[in-house]
Amino acid sequence: MKGTLLLLALLVIGELGFQTSEACVPFFAGFAGVISGSRTWLYHELRAFNGTPAEKAAYEKVQDCYKEGGLKTKVLEPQILIAILSTPECLKFYSKEAVSKIEGEFIELLQY
Repeated sequence: MKGTLLLLALLVIGELGFQTSEACVPFFAGFAGVISGSRTWLYHELRAFNGTPAEKAAYEKVQDCYKEGGLKTKVLEPQILIAILSTPECLKFYSKEAVSKIEGEFIELLQY
Protein backbone atom coordinates (compact mmCIF):
# COMPACT_ATOMS: atom_id res chain seq x y z
CA MET A 1 0.00 0.00 0.00
CA LYS A 2 2.83 2.41 0.80
CA GLY A 3 4.33 1.83 -2.63
CA THR A 4 0.95 2.62 -4.16
CA LEU A 5 0.76 5.86 -2.18
CA LEU A 6 4.25 6.83 -3.34
CA LEU A 7 3.31 6.16 -6.96
CA LEU A 8 0.08 8.11 -6.56
CA ALA A 9 1.94 11.06 -5.06
CA LEU A 10 4.40 11.11 -7.96
CA LEU A 11 1.59 10.88 -10.51
CA VAL A 12 -0.33 13.73 -8.88
CA ILE A 13 2.78 15.89 -8.89
CA GLY A 14 3.20 15.19 -12.60
CA GLU A 15 -0.45 15.93 -13.36
CA LEU A 16 -0.29 19.28 -11.60
CA GLY A 17 2.12 20.47 -14.26
CA PHE A 18 5.31 20.32 -12.22
CA GLN A 19 8.33 18.51 -13.45
CA THR A 20 8.85 15.59 -11.13
CA SER A 21 12.50 16.56 -10.93
CA GLU A 22 11.49 19.86 -9.32
CA ALA A 23 9.53 17.95 -6.70
CA CYS A 24 12.32 15.51 -5.81
CA VAL A 25 13.83 17.40 -2.89
CA PRO A 26 10.59 18.64 -1.27
CA PHE A 27 9.04 15.19 -1.59
CA PHE A 28 12.02 13.44 -0.05
CA ALA A 29 12.30 15.97 2.75
CA GLY A 30 8.66 15.43 3.65
CA PHE A 31 9.01 11.67 3.36
CA ALA A 32 12.07 11.71 5.63
CA GLY A 33 9.98 13.55 8.20
CA VAL A 34 7.32 10.86 7.98
CA ILE A 35 9.61 7.85 8.34
CA SER A 36 11.76 9.49 11.00
CA GLY A 37 9.19 8.74 13.68
CA SER A 38 9.71 12.22 15.12
CA ARG A 39 6.64 14.44 15.27
CA THR A 40 8.93 17.47 15.63
CA TRP A 41 10.75 16.65 12.38
CA LEU A 42 7.44 15.90 10.66
CA TYR A 43 5.94 19.24 11.68
CA HIS A 44 9.11 21.05 10.60
CA GLU A 45 8.90 19.55 7.11
CA LEU A 46 5.14 20.10 6.81
CA ARG A 47 5.49 23.76 7.77
CA ALA A 48 6.98 24.43 4.31
CA PHE A 49 3.71 23.32 2.69
CA ASN A 50 1.31 25.22 4.99
CA GLY A 51 -0.70 22.06 5.64
CA THR A 52 -4.15 22.16 7.18
CA PRO A 53 -4.79 20.47 10.54
CA ALA A 54 -6.52 17.62 8.68
CA GLU A 55 -3.48 17.12 6.44
CA LYS A 56 -1.18 17.12 9.45
CA ALA A 57 -3.38 14.50 11.11
CA ALA A 58 -3.22 12.37 7.96
CA TYR A 59 0.58 12.57 7.89
CA GLU A 60 0.65 11.63 11.57
CA LYS A 61 -1.38 8.51 10.76
CA VAL A 62 1.02 7.58 7.96
CA GLN A 63 3.92 8.12 10.36
CA ASP A 64 2.22 5.81 12.86
CA CYS A 65 1.99 3.14 10.14
CA TYR A 66 5.74 3.38 9.59
CA LYS A 67 6.31 3.05 13.33
CA GLU A 68 4.18 -0.11 13.35
CA GLY A 69 6.00 -1.43 10.26
CA GLY A 70 9.20 -1.64 12.21
CA LEU A 71 12.81 -1.49 11.18
CA LYS A 72 12.41 -3.41 7.91
CA THR A 73 10.02 -0.80 6.54
CA LYS A 74 12.21 2.09 7.63
CA VAL A 75 15.38 0.54 6.18
CA LEU A 76 14.10 -0.64 2.80
CA GLU A 77 12.09 2.43 1.84
CA PRO A 78 14.99 4.94 2.13
CA GLN A 79 17.19 2.67 -0.01
CA ILE A 80 14.53 2.64 -2.71
CA LEU A 81 14.12 6.41 -2.45
CA ILE A 82 17.87 6.97 -2.75
CA ALA A 83 17.74 4.99 -6.00
CA ILE A 84 14.89 7.21 -7.24
CA LEU A 85 16.77 10.34 -6.21
CA SER A 86 19.77 9.21 -8.23
CA THR A 87 17.79 9.13 -11.48
CA PRO A 88 19.17 11.19 -14.36
CA GLU A 89 16.16 13.56 -14.17
CA CYS A 90 16.78 14.48 -10.54
CA LEU A 91 20.53 14.66 -11.01
CA LYS A 92 20.10 16.97 -14.00
CA PHE A 93 17.81 19.35 -12.11
CA TYR A 94 19.68 19.42 -8.79
CA SER A 95 23.36 19.87 -8.12
CA LYS A 96 25.36 16.86 -7.01
CA GLU A 97 25.90 18.59 -3.66
CA ALA A 98 22.14 18.84 -3.05
CA VAL A 99 21.62 15.19 -3.97
CA SER A 100 24.52 14.15 -1.73
CA LYS A 101 23.04 16.12 1.16
CA ILE A 102 19.68 14.40 0.80
CA GLU A 103 21.29 10.97 0.50
CA GLY A 104 23.23 11.81 3.68
CA GLU A 105 19.99 12.54 5.52
CA PHE A 106 18.54 9.21 4.45
CA ILE A 107 21.69 7.41 5.55
CA GLU A 108 21.38 9.19 8.89
CA LEU A 109 17.81 7.90 9.15
CA LEU A 110 19.06 4.37 8.59
CA GLN A 111 21.21 4.69 11.70
CA TYR A 112 18.18 5.16 13.99
